[in-house]
Amino acid sequence: MTREGQTFAGSSALVRYANFVKLPHTLFALPFALVGVVIASADHTVRWPQVAWVAVAFTAARFAAMAFNRVVDRELDALNPRTARREIPSGAIGAAEGAASVAIASALFLFAAYRLNPLCFMLSPLALAWVLFYSYTKRFTPLAHLVLGLGLGIAPVGGYLAITGAWSRPWWVLVALAVAVMSWVGGFDILYALQDIAFDREHSLYSIPARIGEAGGITVARALHATSVAALALVGVGIGAGWLYAAGVAVVALLLAYEHSLVRAGDLTKLDAAFFTMNGVISLTFFGFVLAERVLAR
Repeated sequence: MTREGQTFAGSSALVRYANFVKLPHTLFALPFALVGVVIASADHTVRWPQVAWVAVAFTAARFAAMAFNRVVDRELDALNPRTARREIPSGAIGAAEGAASVAIASALFLFAAYRLNPLCFMLSPLALAWVLFYSYTKRFTPLAHLVLGLGLGIAPVGGYLAITGAWSRPWWVLVALAVAVMSWVGGFDILYALQDIAFDREHSLYSIPARIGEAGGITVARALHATSVAALALVGVGIGAGWLYAAGVAVVALLLAYEHSLVRAGDLTKLDAAFFTMNGVISLTFFGFVLAERVLAR
């Protein structure tokens, strides 16, 4: 049985927990949280402790969400050949140990939100509830991909609120930013779900590919990624962004087009490259363009 993609070899506690919560996923999603920080810096002074607490909050929330998902799905994971070697089904981490890690990460997230500002602390239980709720959605709705997407779409909004302590003006900028990330994540989660169409159908689990097949799922993922590009462009209009931001959006569009060229119905051999490598490149590249424009604008 082959090891699942984006996992590390070894049996140390560090390796087990890095694999347990898919640490590389955190690294390719964190830049979008920092995009919110950079956008907020146009009108507010950013202090390094704030950036550090944003990183801690995002990492802790994602750890809690992933660990909770592994605990909730442990019986399903044991039945699926693709996931049977995950830490709880394989016995590398016990279910109770996994649940304890969820509690610790959740507490750390709430504390990080408290250290940021009152608004972040007030909203943090709602954000945490949403990302934990996702783990149940595949049992009753094919829109689970968008629930996951919104969970990560909260991140750049949180990064912005961490610096400003107030909603954006115009109000729709943060909405568009959340939609951009939600569509991006929802689209690549649909691509990831292509691997499990047969398993999901057999076990009455919901996903868009299980509902409409490989070709239909890929079409929906493309539409979501087109929405993501449009939403990023709309954010640029709202914040009065310059040419570097526009160039970043264009590069994201090209990278997403390349990502989709790697995956086609009947051929998922390059799915790992599309899902993991390209999404890391996309998030880091876009963050780089946004940061470069902000630095040059000073």
